[in-house]
Amino acid sequence: MNESNYIPIAALNQYAYCPHRCWRMFCAGEFSENQYTLEGTGLHDRVHTFSSNLRDDTWQVRAIWLKSDRHGLIGKSDLIEDTDGNLYPVEYKRGHRGDFENDALQVCAQALCLEDMTGQILTHGFVYYAQSHQRQPVDLTPELREMAIATIDAVQELFHTGHMPKPEYTKRCKGCSLYTHCLPRAAKKISKYRESN
Repeated sequence: MNESNYIPIAALNQYAYCPHRCWRMFCAGEFSENQYTLEGTGLHDRVHTFSSNLRDDTWQVRAIWLKSDRHGLIGKSDLIEDTDGNLYPVEYKRGHRGDFENDALQVCAQALCLEDMTGQILTHGFVYYAQSHQRQPVDLTPELREMAIATIDAVQELFHTGHMPKPEYTKRCKGCSLYTHCLPRAAKKISKYRESN
């Protein structure tokens, strides 16, 4: 596989958040900043500087590239920890601790890369939420792995076909920096209007 055909790990998070947003960002090359993306960029600017250190009994390394030839994934890690020979990916997010499927998928994708790179089977990882200063454990269950692989397949299909998924309004739209690009409520009204005429 040509490395240019590899899927950015972050695309899985975006696709699980909203397939239309993923298409706009990775197929159409559109991106707009808002308060949330600026906060996220600032956080990642701090953690995406390579460093390694020993903290208690845990070796920590930041900002290393992860790659999986098997799954066609590539991306930069926020933090990888090694405790007693066991590896754990840690993804940094700007918000508060919660149960966010798209964030868990991103951690799982990082774990898939680490497994390919090291031959080690990983059992869990973490999402660190900066606003609440808390880690959310992510169990790398067979179900989460299946969901991650299904999402990889969906993103590969999206990148291959370039077919734009329809925008669908959800509560997530309120915080989306690309909301004004797709206007999902307006698109729905226009569609209903066309159907009635």
